[in-house]
Amino acid sequence: MKLKTAVEDYAFAKSMSVNELVLQMEKAWGFTAGKLAVGVNILERMNNENECVKFLSFTGNLVATGTRGALKELVKRRLVDVIVTTCGTLDHDIARCWRNYYKGSFVMNDAELREEGVNRLGNVLVPNDSYGIIIEKKMQTLFDSLWKEGIREVSSSQLCREMGKRVCNDSSILYWAAKNNIPVYVPGITDGAVGYQTWLFSQDHDLRLNLLKDSGQLNETVFTAKKTGALLIGGGISKHHTLWWNQFRDGLDYAVYISTADEWDGSLSGARPREAVSWGKINEKAKRIMIEGDASVILPLMVGSLIERMKGA
Repeated sequence: MKLKTAVEDYAFAKSMSVNELVLQMEKAWGFTAGKLAVGVNILERMNNENECVKFLSFTGNLVATGTRGALKELVKRRLVDVIVTTCGTLDHDIARCWRNYYKGSFVMNDAELREEGVNRLGNVLVPNDSYGIIIEKKMQTLFDSLWKEGIREVSSSQLCREMGKRVCNDSSILYWAAKNNIPVYVPGITDGAVGYQTWLFSQDHDLRLNLLKDSGQLNETVFTAKKTGALLIGGGISKHHTLWWNQFRDGLDYAVYISTADEWDGSLSGARPREAVSWGKINEKAKRIMIEGDASVILPLMVGSLIERMKGA
C-alpha cells in the first residue's frame, strides 16, 4: 500500500463557510468527518450528471425537527427529482405549517405529558392541538374539496401534490415538491394521521387510494433513466422502496446512506450499501458511502456544503 495523502489539522478562520469546513473535513479525515466529506462529493457529482435521476428517501421523524428546513432546501432548489418517504412526513409537514412543535428532553414524565395532551417524539414535544386536531381539520377540508370536484381516486403522489398546493405554505417540503413538480411517493401512506384521515373520509365517501398507480410511475422513472442516484436518510419502508425499484435497472449509480442503525441484526435499516450490491439494488461500480450518525447533525452540514458548491457550478 502506498501512503499518498497526509492527514491535516483543521484551521479555523474568523469567517468560515459551511463548505469550507466540509472541505477541511476531507483533509482532516477522522472517521465520520471523512465519510461526510465523501458523501457531499458524491451528491455533487450526482447533481452535475444531467441525465441522473436523483432520489431522496427519508423518515418522518426528522420532519418534526428543524432538519425539515434542510430537506425543504433540497426540494426547493431542485437538487432532487423524486421523493420517497413515510406518512409521518406528511403529518409533521402539514402540522408545522400551522402549529408549533416545542423543545423537550428525552427524559421527562411521560404519564404527566399524556395528562396534559402533549406527545413526546424523542426530545421534541408535540401538543395534540399541533398534531391530530390540525391535521384532521386540514385534511377533511381538502377531501371535501376534492370530492366536490369529482375526484374519486388518488395515488399517494397525487394526494401529496394536492396537499402541497392546497394545504401547505412555503415552509413545507410538500409545498415546494408540488411547485417544482417533484413527485412524493408514500408506500406506507395508511400508517399515520394523514392515512387515518383518508380512511375516515372513505367511510362516508367512496374515495379510493390507488398505490399501484404510484408503482407504474416509479417503474417508468427507473426504466427510462440513464442513471440514478439516491440520498437515503434513515431506514424503513422509504429506504427499501427506493432500493427496490432501482434494482430493475441494474441498481443505483450513486448512493449515500445516513443512518444510526446497526447491521448485525440483519435489518434493512442497518444494511450497508455493500449488501445492496448483492441484490442488484446498487450497481457494483456505483459511487457509494455509508455515513454512520445522526442525520439531524450530519444533513444540515451536507446540504449547506452542497448548496454552496452548486451555486458555483
